[in-house]
Amino acid sequence: MLSRRALLPRSTPAAAGVSSRAVAALLDRLEESSVECHSLVVVRHGHVLAEGWWEPYSAGSPHLLYSLTKTFTAVAVGLAVADGLLSLDDRVVDVLPDHVPADAPEQARRLTVQHLLTMTTGHGTDSLEEAWRLEQRDLVRGFLRVPFVEAEGTRHAYDNATTFVLARMVERVTGRSLPDLLDERLLVPMGIDHAEWDRVGGDTAYGFHGLHLTTEAVAAFGELLLRGGRWGDRQLLPAAWVALATSKHVDSVPYKDDDSHDTDYTCGYGYQVWLNRHGFHGSGAYSQLCVVVPSSDLVVAVTAEGEGQVVLDALWECLLPGLDAPGTAQDDDALADRLRHLSLPTATGGATPGRSVEARLDAPGQDPVLPDGTTIVVHPADGGWTLHLGPLAVEVGHGAWRRSAPLGRPVVASGAWQADTFVADLRVVATPHTVRVVVDAGTGSAVATWSAVPLTTSDLEAHLRSPLVTRPGHG
Repeated sequence: MLSRRALLPRSTPAAAGVSSRAVAALLDRLEESSVECHSLVVVRHGHVLAEGWWEPYSAGSPHLLYSLTKTFTAVAVGLAVADGLLSLDDRVVDVLPDHVPADAPEQARRLTVQHLLTMTTGHGTDSLEEAWRLEQRDLVRGFLRVPFVEAEGTRHAYDNATTFVLARMVERVTGRSLPDLLDERLLVPMGIDHAEWDRVGGDTAYGFHGLHLTTEAVAAFGELLLRGGRWGDRQLLPAAWVALATSKHVDSVPYKDDDSHDTDYTCGYGYQVWLNRHGFHGSGAYSQLCVVVPSSDLVVAVTAEGEGQVVLDALWECLLPGLDAPGTAQDDDALADRLRHLSLPTATGGATPGRSVEARLDAPGQDPVLPDGTTIVVHPADGGWTLHLGPLAVEVGHGAWRRSAPLGRPVVASGAWQADTFVADLRVVATPHTVRVVVDAGTGSAVATWSAVPLTTSDLEAHLRSPLVTRPGHG
């Protein structure tokens, strides 16, 4: 059951010309892969034909999109361009002159909106950390100080800071914050009223990351792009801008440094969007995906923790062959039942009623979840436990997920006793990430580790606050 007003109409796979067995094969592939899937929404011919959330993730909960946020920022640029407030040839130094260091190199002074949108500024790698190191309170200034290794406009290099600079340029020329502009001009007219934005200090949205939306809202955004910026009877984005933004402007190279097979990240780059073998997609770390396949009138939205290429391969190999090959009503019913009962496993072990324990956290120096020495206390509660992590109190279910929000954003947890050890999985469901807490009652020690360390900060407390705020204020 949807907990919010539906943004898109519903249909069945057969009515949309899709085989339910192909969707089931996609689910099989994802569940057998290294990707931990949290949600899936499949849209064809403008109708949702399949949707599911792996419990404890849910339809009504906004989810961190990581760098899929960039595609929304590019849309904000398009709005500013359509209003005549910004052009592709406008230079950073002219729009943000108060952020230009006196010794900025000539190449920095030539950088334009086009260079930023296509990430062809001439930085050889992501400049974000170096820019923040150079100018901790002014990322734009730091970005312009990072040395260039190639001429602007010649080579794509994935660079988070370019999107931060674009966001500040849009805010300067429109006089609106990025979240307010997108709410007013795009999200609220689409019926999306739940957007949350993580920020740097000073209430500044990252732009390159930090947007939280429900999976259906991500799918609706993909449908908007598929329809050339039209939503119902309103043209929210200029069709010409959507066509330009989703076209190839430069060859792309994988943004990871390893030898991963990244076929769909080497097909070219548009305006903060990746071209792929079948259309284009917006992509966030750990498989936050909005995939648009115009030739098949198809949109797929996914949230997960894993590698995006694994998900894309599964879409092409399992779902696409099932288009225009509808199955039976019985197949549709079986798929619908499966989608209603998706879940992630709870912690295994016994309840051991009445048993409590106190321990000290042994937190290594790198990526600590909580400070070293934090007191960890496990107290029995009805159907589970209350887990105290220093000042935080988290409700933990046994054989079930229990939800609490000690600092504002939810955490959903399950736990169990395994002999003399208490184990709890704390899913920070506003993000892709999970913390596992292991308490050894015999030694009085505990450890806490992330399933995958968040890209912003490893501090659990920060992720339980809304909004998450990292880095100093923006100058």
